[in-house]
Amino acid sequence: MKRFVLLNEPGKPTVTANPAGRPIVLCTTPGGAAEIQIGGADIRDNVAFLPVDLRDATDTSGASNIQVNMGLVREGGAWKLLSLGLVLLDLPSLELEWDSAEADKNEESAIESLKTIAEAVEAFRRKYTRLPATLSNLGPPLQGPASMEAAGLLDADFAAGMKNGYSFRFVILGASGLGAPAKYALSATPLSYGRTGHRSFFRDADGILRGADRKGSVGNETDPKLPQP
Repeated sequence: MKRFVLLNEPGKPTVTANPAGRPIVLCTTPGGAAEIQIGGADIRDNVAFLPVDLRDATDTSGASNIQVNMGLVREGGAWKLLSLGLVLLDLPSLELEWDSAEADKNEESAIESLKTIAEAVEAFRRKYTRLPATLSNLGPPLQGPASMEAAGLLDADFAAGMKNGYSFRFVILGASGLGAPAKYALSATPLSYGRTGHRSFFRDADGILRGADRKGSVGNETDPKLPQP
């Protein structure tokens, strides 16, 4: 307790709750008292951010208030404080780094996903001599054998149009999806721009993959070509 409230000597803690049910910890020592109010945790997979208000318990003006976010990481099913129990003061910057790393990984996955979806579309065309009406037609059947309604060529997430932080859209170009001449386009757009991805991706009617930062809007055939493998 002394480490967090910066009192000069160990104190005796007592716990109450505020009107919202959040805990309030009062640490009392012979030389003074400090109050800690703990807010609701913002949990992101195995990382959590816990808002904490610290103040001198005798200060009614609020001038001594200090607001910080504490970072915790889940290891082996238990939560542990980051930085060996020290208050982490630069969590916003750290969160931006984590978001950026996740976005880069999701973008790579989105490019591969467009290729996977295109392969499934072509497999559907070969088997049924027409294009699927929607992505859901490529998903797994709820029961029984595969059919035109659920060909079992993609998993349920792809069939629902969302996976790894991106949404996917399939559009038939032209009046009909029947036969080999029919063409289509595919797009992949970040579900949460800036957090799950920055670039939007587009596979045009000629099968060329394109990508650009469109601030969260859908890509199109004017976007720059991506390097071909």
